[in-house]
Amino acid sequence: MEPAGGAESVAVGSTSDGFSVQAIAKTYPGTRALGGVSFEVSPGTVHALVGGNGSGKSTLIKVLAGVVSADPGGTIRVRHTHVSTEQMSPGLAHALGLRFVHQHSTAFADCSVAENLALGSGFAGSSGHIDWAEQRRHAAEVLERFHVDVHPDTPLYRLGPASQTMVAIARALQDQEDASHGILILDEPTATLAAAESELLLRTLRRYADDGRSILFVSHRLREIEMVADRATVFRDGLVRTQLERADLNEENLVEALVGRRATEVARSFADAGNIEERVVLSVSDMRGGPIAGVTLNVRRGEVVGVAGRQGSGRTSLLEMLFGRHKPESGSIALDGERVTFRSPSDAIREGISYVPADRASSASFAGLSIVENYSIARLRHYWRRLVLRPSAELADAESARARYRLKASRLRDPISTLSGGNQQKVILARWLESRPRLVLLDEPTQGIDVGARADIYALVRGDVTQFAGVLLVSSDFEELCLVCDRVVVLEQGKITAEFNRDQLDPEALERAVLMQEATP
Repeated sequence: MEPAGGAESVAVGSTSDGFSVQAIAKTYPGTRALGGVSFEVSPGTVHALVGGNGSGKSTLIKVLAGVVSADPGGTIRVRHTHVSTEQMSPGLAHALGLRFVHQHSTAFADCSVAENLALGSGFAGSSGHIDWAEQRRHAAEVLERFHVDVHPDTPLYRLGPASQTMVAIARALQDQEDASHGILILDEPTATLAAAESELLLRTLRRYADDGRSILFVSHRLREIEMVADRATVFRDGLVRTQLERADLNEENLVEALVGRRATEVARSFADAGNIEERVVLSVSDMRGGPIAGVTLNVRRGEVVGVAGRQGSGRTSLLEMLFGRHKPESGSIALDGERVTFRSPSDAIREGISYVPADRASSASFAGLSIVENYSIARLRHYWRRLVLRPSAELADAESARARYRLKASRLRDPISTLSGGNQQKVILARWLESRPRLVLLDEPTQGIDVGARADIYALVRGDVTQFAGVLLVSSDFEELCLVCDRVVVLEQGKITAEFNRDQLDPEALERAVLMQEATP
């Protein structure tokens, strides 16, 4: 195979099949992102890439895609072809057969499935005219080949998240007739999927591997890795720390490789119920509006109450209504026994409510601002004196918060976008918790975050936040709810249909209540 850029740039050496990287390094000023990474992906296998935020996984994928230049000396091999990492470019990566599907989709939701596939391969037709019949025929053939059970004319937005991801995979692979050619690289494809949707996607990936395709799979969800991977390479601080074969792939071993402690020890850290007071911070009575169809709920100070439910059950709408983004049509909300009415989130913030939304990138962080500015933006009045902003006081408080929240950041004046997802979330939490609110609303607080950062956030919620506030936590991770919460309610069609106390909490019981229980008429 001759990659883009000419055959003279390629050194042919290996005769073995599969895909491998050797001695890939990347150094930024003052930071070693990759320290000489080497591993191999065998043909027809799912190879998991595991590591904490900032461990080097994303940098490696950017090197493989040719969008980040690696340090000299590294090599990438695809089947019989070797290339040096300095030569990589997006065109060369594509010519080598590397196909990427990222967590944040580049698909067009308003376009049909067939149109989205065409945007990856070109539209059928000639003389400037699109042959729509041929385009639909091609799309149907691609969908059948990759076992995607959707109609070519269906608008993408009407598909479930798992089906949208499978369409994205089919779009990336449609020009590869032979499953043994090339590598499919998936970067957090399940990060925003519910458990049932993730399992559907994982079964599809397993089928692709069984057909002979090689897959590099990046995920923070250890249970998924245990379910689908044949081998896992564990990253820490830009280095390969260990590799686990299929027989040793379980959550206990993965957690120990990632954080140096067994999963049972991590879980034990959050088992205590804490100091729950009799004081009721939040009291909601028959609240209705939009998808919320009559919710009655209490949260006491020091208590973490979880909210489970399928997508569309009203989980996020419940938090947004409590935060003043939507006004209830009826019912009441009381804080510390006093009835409140919010016209906007500003009213809720003044009353002592903080909200961390699920979509960190678009709804919680300010990518163009620095770490310290993202931290202080909710408390800017505190840093103004006589119409003058005091940046030194702002920075001093941020430095104090860096240690308190175990934030890994070399320079607080750097853009927040330079941080890993877990550290960005810590900045956002610090922003809202510094004002010591009465009620904290958390929507998927550890989505897309590695196990180490999760442990820090769990410890923060149970060990710090509960000292001064009540917590309402929405999560689609049943294990997380059982680990962190004192009580969990199940929401279905805007109503609470089940409730579990701490001694009743069990992931399988929660899953049954969420996925199988019929909503109360």
